[in-house]
Amino acid sequence: MRGMEHATVIVGVSGGIAAYKAVELVRLLGKLGVDVHVAMTRGATQFVTPLTFSALTKHPVEESVWHLSERGEIGHVVLGHQAKLIVIAPATATTIARLAMGLADDALTALVLASTCPVLLAPAMETNMWTAPATQKNVATLVKTGRYTVIGPESGALASGAQGMGRMSEPDLIAWHAEKALTPQDFAGVHMIVTAGPTREPLDPVRFISNRSSGKMGFAIAERAAMRGAQVTLVHGPVALDPPRGVHAVAVTSAVEMLDSLQALMKRCQVLVMAAAVADYAAQKVAKKKLKKQDLGKKPAIALTQNPDVIATIAKAKKKSTLLVGFAAETNDVEANALKKLRAKGLDLIVANDISAPGVGMDSDDNKVTIYDRRGVVLETERSPKTEIAEALLKTILDRL
Repeated sequence: MRGMEHATVIVGVSGGIAAYKAVELVRLLGKLGVDVHVAMTRGATQFVTPLTFSALTKHPVEESVWHLSERGEIGHVVLGHQAKLIVIAPATATTIARLAMGLADDALTALVLASTCPVLLAPAMETNMWTAPATQKNVATLVKTGRYTVIGPESGALASGAQGMGRMSEPDLIAWHAEKALTPQDFAGVHMIVTAGPTREPLDPVRFISNRSSGKMGFAIAERAAMRGAQVTLVHGPVALDPPRGVHAVAVTSAVEMLDSLQALMKRCQVLVMAAAVADYAAQKVAKKKLKKQDLGKKPAIALTQNPDVIATIAKAKKKSTLLVGFAAETNDVEANALKKLRAKGLDLIVANDISAPGVGMDSDDNKVTIYDRRGVVLETERSPKTEIAEALLKTILDRL
């Protein structure tokens, strides 16, 4: 991901049963494109062998303060200077205490002390150990330095068989925090609203009018904006997607509901990205009971009424400083239709794509778009995953903020 290619990340593993979860954490961090190294305490090697981590990272594991590189360099010092981030998972009560006291008597604590980068702590221990005044004091000491961030622990099943606070957070959550720590926070302080997915306009309690929008594009924009520090509200129609971490999600069904939600949220909004495919029409009258064939006759006709134009309505009432971004999914005359929509609705940017092209569009994981402003083409992308399209759009937005 952007800003973290080849960054050196140290995963510190201390001696707790949750050490097995560090294997998955290392794998997830590797998928981000970072250069992962592992440092283990003596106790950690009783739970997972160093060979496991070496095989995953293609690097020797730091186990001893006496380790020298082939060039005679002190291993923990060299890695400490290279590290952009250290993630200690699990962080046991002992490791937390030794860090708080500034001890450097094993490879992990020596490496932390030799570095200056941010440190994420994922505590894992029995409930009474976590709530003990000594542990809480040690955690507070570390957090007060401004260098340490604590993730978890969570409540759940513990190694003893008891239920309680002290379970290590799951690897995917820790990896998310690591990615955010490595990502430039260039949208910090920006409140962004993103809309996504279709709307559904009911005909009766069973049927509705809708479209093929999956919401994937809007969700990708919301996820990447939040990762870059934006305060994101995601207003979405009915989709089969889980809201991204770090995003406030508001679920709506109809076009009117989406408009109502946006109007309530727009006061603090600096950027609105309308990636939702809002239905243009709704039933003039919604039947209270399921419509039967015999009631509709041989030539059924459903009277429709036009929905409010959501983005045009918002554009008329927005603050001048709010940046409006629309989407145009077209099957022909893409540029002409996109520019017409941009001007007619008072947008600052519009993202256009030809949904008739194979492998891209509404229900695909990929997209190929052209971004226009009022002067013409700003950016044209190749076919790429929607996360990459989202990053390209965010760069364009940032240039205008």
